[in-house]
Amino acid sequence: MSFELILPFLRPIEPLLLDESISEIMGNPDASWWYERNGIVYPEPSISFEAGPLRTGLEVIANQLGKKLDDDNPLLHAQLPDGSRLAAVIPPIVRPAPALTIRKFPSRHYTVDDLIARGTLTRPLADFLAAEIRSGKTLLISGGTSTGKTTVLRALAAAIPDDQRVVVIEDTSELHLEMPNLLSAECQVDTFKASISFDDLLKSALRWRPDRIILGEVRGIEARTLLDSLNTGHTGSLATIHANSAQRALRRFANLVLRAHSQATFEDIEAEIGEAINYVVHVEREPGRRVIREVLRLDDYDRRSQQFQVEVVYGPDSILNSTRKDTPYAAA
Repeated sequence: MSFELILPFLRPIEPLLLDESISEIMGNPDASWWYERNGIVYPEPSISFEAGPLRTGLEVIANQLGKKLDDDNPLLHAQLPDGSRLAAVIPPIVRPAPALTIRKFPSRHYTVDDLIARGTLTRPLADFLAAEIRSGKTLLISGGTSTGKTTVLRALAAAIPDDQRVVVIEDTSELHLEMPNLLSAECQVDTFKASISFDDLLKSALRWRPDRIILGEVRGIEARTLLDSLNTGHTGSLATIHANSAQRALRRFANLVLRAHSQATFEDIEAEIGEAINYVVHVEREPGRRVIREVLRLDDYDRRSQQFQVEVVYGPDSILNSTRKDTPYAAA
């Protein structure tokens, strides 16, 4: 992991930056510092970083990354050269000192076998999902913040056949997939350059002859474009979305689409989602690990009851009650 660009300006937190076992660094306006390791957050009382030097350092870092951080632009979201993400906010938005969060880009990309070893999923479930992805099924991977959605997506994407063209669209480049026929695109917002949004890239991606589209995160008006693409032949795609359960992920997707297409009814949108999405894979964080908590298969949408018709193919219900021979039974 390389932090040559920012290290000269953030010397007080150098030990945290260079510790590869740490995944996230958090500095609060009260001058307290925290870090995350293996899914657990710890305080680091030994760090002393005065507000003035911290703000100056962040302003210089922003400038070197082609961004602004000043009184007129008090929020900073940036990607570091190694892929790590830096988010900062300065007074008067926060007081009395700047706040800083760095999500470190892992030097190691976990494979499905790695995730099985860490308890994220089981071998039967991994084989089941890989087979569905190879056959062209569309997966939505849901979870809260820092639950490992991107890590799971990256590992599962390895099941996509090598003879297919994959287009990846991300806010900040994190996936770094290794595939023979791959086109990766990254948004350009909040920079000195012309703004290129998620939706701009997704619309362009439809002209790039993709067999599969991988969307780093569904969170805005691009949800409408994605849903249209899924229902017009671009099946077998993968995307992540913030939600607290698999069922809520479907509702959130529908709400995002509705924001971009207020003329449509919620019922019509959910019916479209019922046709477009095949599985929802929900990831949660536990102390020391991330786990796939449930997998839902979407069978249809019932307009009369206004409910998605789903089947739990993985989760407590399937483990305890299902008698289906094709259901992965082992618990995460």
